[in-house]
This record gives sequence, C-alpha cells and structure tokens, in this order.
Amino acid sequence: MKKLSKVQLKQQAAVLDAVTKLEQLALLELPGTLQCWFSLEYEAFPGSLLVRLQFADQAMLEAALPQLLTWQKRLSGLMLKKGIVLKDMRKHLVFTLNAPDE
Repeated sequence: MKKLSKVQLKQQAAVLDAVTKLEQLALLELPGTLQCWFSLEYEAFPGSLLVRLQFADQAMLEAALPQLLTWQKRLSGLMLKKGIVLKDMRKHLVFTLNAPDE
C-alpha cells in the first residue's frame, strides 16, 4: 500500500474525528446502531467520502430511515467544523445492515 502524504493524513484524521463523533451520537440516539465507518479515495476527496452507519437488523434500520436526512446534515456540520465542505450531503451518509468486511 502506498504511503499517505501529510495532506492525506490530515484529511484522514479530520474525517476519522467527525465520523467518531457521529458514531457516538448515533449510539446514544438511534436504537440498534452497531457502528459507523467510512471509505474515501484521496484523489477525489471530499466527493468520494462515504460514511456508513450500521444497524443490528432490518426493523431498526427501517425505524431509523425517516431520520436519515437529519443525520446527513449532522455529518455535513461535523465536516464543516473541520473545514471540509460536502457539496451534496445526501451522497455521503447511508444507513446499512452490512459490516465493513462485507
């Protein structure tokens, strides 16, 4: 794997911090939340950022879906505090049942 540049390390740290805060909020406020993780391509950042919020089962996921826009706004706000603007917040956060290794 290629070594990350200083800029890429800063981007990764900022995203990791924002996603960790989002995960902590979700664990408190959304029943059935298991974890939160992200993927990104540094060459296409921030457009390539995709954060996934994993739920325990389909019923919990369906119960949380009406709140998806609220959580997308929260992610956008957390990223903005880090100086990263997400142009279309709806593209960057999804609710899922899949684990990171699936």
